[in-house]
Amino acid sequence: MSRLAAMLFAALLGTVDDSVAQQKIEARGIASSVKMEEVVYGHLAELNGKYKFRVTEVTFEPGAHLGAHHHAGPGIRYVASGTLTFSQAGKDITYKAGDYFYESGNVVHTAHNKTKQPVRVIFFEILPVQWASPSVIPPQ
Repeated sequence: MSRLAAMLFAALLGTVDDSVAQQKIEARGIASSVKMEEVVYGHLAELNGKYKFRVTEVTFEPGAHLGAHHHAGPGIRYVASGTLTFSQAGKDITYKAGDYFYESGNVVHTAHNKTKQPVRVIFFEILPVQWASPSVIPPQ
């Protein structure tokens, strides 16, 4: 990542307030467990101590639904098992076990498990260091 890109990224993340996460998003049949969090330190000095890397395992039970939302920061998702339907801008995308996809954080979408088997998705995200809530936030 270039220095300019890192600075822009930092500025964008800095505009999200953790209190926004306290607002409710329609959700049913979803459980999550944070597996690790680590504060960012390294060669991109402008990010050091301001952001953290979080890994969360999210399980969508059969029929689970996560309403319209976006995220406090960008991240990569890995579908560990099952099939997830991701809806964005009126278009459905199906992700299956072994698929990866990227979420910029600022695009409103929904997620559904339309199957009869649980879906496990691993979220790899960058969040403001003080962020304590789940990363899903209501559309702004």
